[in-house]
Amino acid sequence: MTNQIGLGRLFGAVAVSLVAAMPVMAEAEFDLTMGVITSPGDVYTAMTQGLPERIDQATDGRVSITVSDSLVAPNQVAGAVRDGRLPMSAALHTYISAEEPRMGIFNLPGLINNIDEYVQVREAFWREDVKTIWGERWNAEMLADGAWCPTALFSKTPIHSVEDFKGKRIRIHNPQTAELLSALGGLPVPMPTSEMVPALERGVIDGGFTSICVGAAMELPRVAPHVQDWAMSPVTGWVILVNKDTWAELPDDVKAQMSAALAELEDEAFSTYQTYVDIAVAKVESLGSELWVAPDDLKAAAAAESYADPAYASWYATAKDLGVDGEAYVQQVREALGK
Repeated sequence: MTNQIGLGRLFGAVAVSLVAAMPVMAEAEFDLTMGVITSPGDVYTAMTQGLPERIDQATDGRVSITVSDSLVAPNQVAGAVRDGRLPMSAALHTYISAEEPRMGIFNLPGLINNIDEYVQVREAFWREDVKTIWGERWNAEMLADGAWCPTALFSKTPIHSVEDFKGKRIRIHNPQTAELLSALGGLPVPMPTSEMVPALERGVIDGGFTSICVGAAMELPRVAPHVQDWAMSPVTGWVILVNKDTWAELPDDVKAQMSAALAELEDEAFSTYQTYVDIAVAKVESLGSELWVAPDDLKAAAAAESYADPAYASWYATAKDLGVDGEAYVQQVREALGK
C-alpha cells in the first residue's frame, strides 16, 4: 500500500510538472461572431471559412471570430449587422438590391456580362460607392469584398433559345432577373438555394439560377442535368462587414491588423476566382453534364429592350424613390466599360 501511495504521489508530481511546463493559451480579448450564407464550393465559402485563422494570426490571438450559417436567415445577414444582432457578416449585395438598387447593378440585363467587366466597374467607382452605402445605410464598415462564381441556369430540360424560357418555373434570387424572366414568358420563383434540390425533384420548379460553383457542389446536375450560361445576373458580389459600433470599440492596432488581413483575403478572392470556376465546370462534367454557353447573339436577344425594359423600369423606379438618378448611374457604368 505504501508503495502504491508513493507511486501515486510520484505520478501526480510528474503530471503537475508537465501541466506547468505546457504553454498557456491566452484567451482572445475580442470575440466576434460572423453570420454567413451556406454556399458550398464557392470562393465565398473558402474565404469566409478561412477568416478566423487569418484574423487569429494577424492579431496574435487577440481577436477570435466564430463563423455561423444558422444564426440568421441568408437575406438577413446584412440587416443583423445594422441592427446589432451580429457584430459581423458576409453579406450578398444582391439580397438587398430590392431596397438599394445600386447594390444590384450586375442584375440589370446586358449591362455587366462577366467577371472582367464586374472588376472593371468595381475598380472604376462602384466599390467605393457601395462602401459608403454600407456605412451610411447599414451602419457597417466594409472590410473586404469579392464575387461569387458565375451564375448558371440548371434545368431539367434544355433552355437553349429565348422561346425555351416560356412557361418554365425558374428559381431566381433578385428582382431584376425576375422581371426579365417574366418578360421572356417564364415564371420566376423566389427560393433559398437550399430548397432547390427538393423543389426540382418534386417538380415545383423546372430549373434555377445559382452560382455554378454552388450548383456543382450540390450536384444539381443529378436532378437538373442541363447547365446553361445565359449571362443573366452573371456575377453576384459579396462583402465582409463589421458593425460600426463594434469596429469603433477595437484598438487602433487591432483594426490595422484586421484591415491588412482582409486586404490580403480580398486579393486572394479575385486572384483565385477562375480556379474555383474551373473546378466547378470539371465537377459538372464528372456528373455527366456540360456547361452550355449561349452564343453572343442569343445573349443579346434575351437582353433585348422588349425583354429588358421592365427590369430597368423597376430598377429606375426604386432608385428614384431613394433620390438616385438611375439613368445617370447606368450611364456611369457604361462609361466605365467603354460602352
